[in-house]
Amino acid sequence: TPLARNNLMKKFGLIGYPISHSLSPALFKAAYNGKYIYDLIEIEDFETAYQKFLDEYAVINVTAPFKGSAFQKADIVSEDCKAIGATNILMKREDGKIVAGNSDHLGVSGAIADNITPEMSISKVALIVGCGGAAKAAAYATCKDGYSTVIINRNFGKAQEFAESLKNLGGFDAKAEPMSEFSRYFREAGVIVYTLPLHIPALDQLSEEDIKGVPSAAKILLEANYKDPSFSKEDIEELRKINPGLVYVHGKEWLLHQAVGAYK
Repeated sequence: TPLARNNLMKKFGLIGYPISHSLSPALFKAAYNGKYIYDLIEIEDFETAYQKFLDEYAVINVTAPFKGSAFQKADIVSEDCKAIGATNILMKREDGKIVAGNSDHLGVSGAIADNITPEMSISKVALIVGCGGAAKAAAYATCKDGYSTVIINRNFGKAQEFAESLKNLGGFDAKAEPMSEFSRYFREAGVIVYTLPLHIPALDQLSEEDIKGVPSAAKILLEANYKDPSFSKEDIEELRKINPGLVYVHGKEWLLHQAVGAYK
């Protein structure tokens, strides 16, 4: 997609709030050897942040809580972005049109694939906890990767609506379940993607059987929040005492894989 021809005039950045902790500038600097400007546009009001993008930037990344609002602004959206209903990339074309893309689903697929070895046995059920922009990308990723995907969210209606959209999109195997079914699907899932910004009480109510899951099968636990994760080091140690086949994947791996996808 054509951008301004003079590279020296290109500015890039990230909108979201709060984002002072973000590792995106370090990743961008490493990827492009410091060739381009990359700013943290930390503005609480979405419309103000979006206007700053229009006024000053060629391309921006988008993070919480703006992924849905940014998607609504785009003139052109990728098929992946349309399926997810959220964007983490906005790009300004020379004709003034705004293009939206989404590489979050690539971050999920890449982070999971990197932690599955050929000898691992793993259930093809995926549990997605939450239904924000990151969770939607995760559900889309696990559906595309062939998992029977279950979305559990405090707002059941929202999860149900998105699951139906995935089924209608391409016949994906997706469904929503109420929070009361959390322990059941934690037990059945081979992949769990936890996207909530807090530690829910249902985590403390898991039994040893729930944590062990399917006999002789591994369990991948991927968490979106890399700054303030809900699973502490001690939590992971306790889970692994019960299930040595459990693999915890830090949110930084998701971040890295989505960044590589975004740069492409």
